[in-house]
Amino acid sequence: MAIQSFIPPQRTLMGPGPSDVSQRVLSALARPTIGHLDPEFITMMDEVKQLLQYAFKTKNENTMAISAPGSAGMEACFVNLITPDDTVVVCRNGVFGARMIENVQRIGAKLVIVDSPWGRAVEPQRLEDTLKAHPQANFVAFVHAETSTGACSDAKSLCEIAKRYQCLTIVDAVTSLGGIELRVDDWGIDAIYSGSQKCLSCVPGISPVSFSEQASEVIQRRSTPVQSWFLDQSLVMGYWSGKGKRAYHHTAPVNSLYALHESLLMLQQEGIENAWHRHQSQHQVLAQGLTELGLNFIVPEAERLPQLNAVYIPQGIDDASVRQMLLQEYNLEIGAGLGEFAGKAWRIGLMGFTARRENVALCLTAMAEALKKHR
Repeated sequence: MAIQSFIPPQRTLMGPGPSDVSQRVLSALARPTIGHLDPEFITMMDEVKQLLQYAFKTKNENTMAISAPGSAGMEACFVNLITPDDTVVVCRNGVFGARMIENVQRIGAKLVIVDSPWGRAVEPQRLEDTLKAHPQANFVAFVHAETSTGACSDAKSLCEIAKRYQCLTIVDAVTSLGGIELRVDDWGIDAIYSGSQKCLSCVPGISPVSFSEQASEVIQRRSTPVQSWFLDQSLVMGYWSGKGKRAYHHTAPVNSLYALHESLLMLQQEGIENAWHRHQSQHQVLAQGLTELGLNFIVPEAERLPQLNAVYIPQGIDDASVRQMLLQEYNLEIGAGLGEFAGKAWRIGLMGFTARRENVALCLTAMAEALKKHR
């Protein structure tokens, strides 16, 4: 059989990511490709940097978009800052906290784990008790928005505790950037990473990152090379620097950065606080509807992410059959559970451009029919 052009179906993406991408962003992706050192492209890169500073609520000079998905942003933060001589406290309350742990282990640093129950926020008192018991610790890492469970941790409080014990912070904001309150400078976050495909509603494959002045100094003072050449910030910033001639590092994903520029521009035009409010208001409608359908949330309301709604699968309902029905009959994608919640939960995303009333209505209608059919 002859292979033909791939034409994907039109889906409504309400899983844990990627999220729906607007026509504005898709149109930006289709614009003419130019060179990654073209003066016009470099001007656009400077705007991407400014727009990311707006989204992160930071003035950090070392703010940029890594040419790889959020997992690379995570690794960039760890391998640039941490050496085998460091002691790192990692807060784990889901899958992505566990991935932080693996990064520390691969670097060979000393690891201290603070565990909190899955489906709950990281407990600040546990972090404080751990730092008291390990005064040698110099880094604290945690996930702001745990995508595997839908739990939101109090990043501001966790950073305040870390600072009291002279620790730098590394924060996973893959699912939080653009969806809930996040203030890098006000909260004292030292290194943070996110992804383009969640609440920014851009195509997958780009990771926004930002490093504080103190974190940047740590990178500059390293006595050993960063173990990843591609992710070495001392090299990459030579390409993203807005001053003087750009140093060639790699061929940037030119068209994907067009798309990121457009998605960040849309966020700025909406207003970041308005975007936070939109996610919360649509979540409230969805949560009420899901509750009326008899679905129970995993995360207590006070710790719940509006953009990632994790609910228990009712007893006797087949997980895969329901998701397959939604996909085949409604072109609607929701996510399965991860880790401890595999086969026990659905994850329903309301991220970025997806967080609209018509999508909430579609999801509730489709879920009602699917549950009725499978009970």
